[in-house]
Amino acid sequence: MVRDTGTEALARLAGERVDHRFKGLPPDADGLTVAELSAQRRNLFTDGFTTPVLALSAERLDHNLRLMETYATRHGLAFAPHGKTSMAPQLFHRQLAHGAWGITLAVPHQVRVAREFDIDRIFLANEVVDPSALKWISSELDTDPAFRFICYVDSVRGVELMDAALRGAARPLDVVVELAAGEGARTGVRTEAECAAVADAVAAVGTLRLVGVAGYEGEVPEADPERVHAWLRRLTALAVEFDKDGRFSGSGLDEIVVSAGGSAWFDAVADVFAELPELSLPALKLLRSGAYVSHDDGHYREITPFTRIPEEGALEPAFRLWAQVVSRPSPEQAFANAGKRDAAYDLDLPLAQVVRRDGTERPATGVEVSGLSDQHAWLRTTPEADLEVGDWIGMGLSHPCTSFDKWQLIPVAEADGTVVDYIRTFF
Repeated sequence: MVRDTGTEALARLAGERVDHRFKGLPPDADGLTVAELSAQRRNLFTDGFTTPVLALSAERLDHNLRLMETYATRHGLAFAPHGKTSMAPQLFHRQLAHGAWGITLAVPHQVRVAREFDIDRIFLANEVVDPSALKWISSELDTDPAFRFICYVDSVRGVELMDAALRGAARPLDVVVELAAGEGARTGVRTEAECAAVADAVAAVGTLRLVGVAGYEGEVPEADPERVHAWLRRLTALAVEFDKDGRFSGSGLDEIVVSAGGSAWFDAVADVFAELPELSLPALKLLRSGAYVSHDDGHYREITPFTRIPEEGALEPAFRLWAQVVSRPSPEQAFANAGKRDAAYDLDLPLAQVVRRDGTERPATGVEVSGLSDQHAWLRTTPEADLEVGDWIGMGLSHPCTSFDKWQLIPVAEADGTVVDYIRTFF
């Protein structure tokens, strides 16, 4: 089978029919293609959208894409934003258009989605030991010379399993040794000596090619700037040591990958990667932060490095979940028609921001989201709250990764509510 180009695959998304699968969209849009609905430039508040409905800000989305492009360029970093945040191929291609080297992913299914939409550079921040997945990845490499794929290895046993699944492949699979962020952290090799043993295991097989080292500083125990910088220096020192030992001598290798970077400590990554001494080959300093694309009004607003480096700019929260007040049983309580099926809640509850009534928007003074049921937001209200049944309430969300995954088709709205695009997700 010949795969569509990315442009052709995205065009197929635009040709998808709007129907009951997609929450919040106008019922009278059923049967239209996404492109036809986009062309109508309907207003989110007055043209038939039903609550609850999640929207992305067109202006803030564009701002965030531009800001991280500028940041990575300024600091000499290649950028492979983590696509598991959005699982939205349209956003993947916008990230690539804004200078991204490629897309980071976490599991083989996500790679299949990305390949369907012609993403030709993928960094998989995980070890893959499933033989079916490995054989499929290998077939992609064998049939597409332009496809670049890199994944973690973090154990000798993992290398053995990968080798067994990949025997007979025409191209070796590029791997990086994952250094763990510390004892009790998530995945990765715990000590430098064990890293060397894993690298030796890779060198002993013909199905894998060692191309660098990587890890995730967000898992550093009791993380603070000093501990994170110290761990990142362990990672770069491992790259230097491996290079001195001649471990990056695979056939055709023209760069050494050194990769880290979540959304909380990318300033530390930039600091330490700038200190990396010259290696025997050019270093691909690969940053992988992903939550920036939408940012948020909770967890990432608090931990973003831009709070430490305000001179570099600031990300803007691009999500707003709109719900409608459906019950006002007492002066102290109200209920809106959005719940756990619609809003991220694993890190923080939604934040009540604005109320709309009769076309007028005002701050949600005296309104607090105190809990979520499956389909209801519990609202605690003070005497200052002016809230009635039928009002629309706009809520900020915390944690982009568990916001995107609840919506298959997300309107992108300009500040006046004009919907200019729809983002399709694949979870």
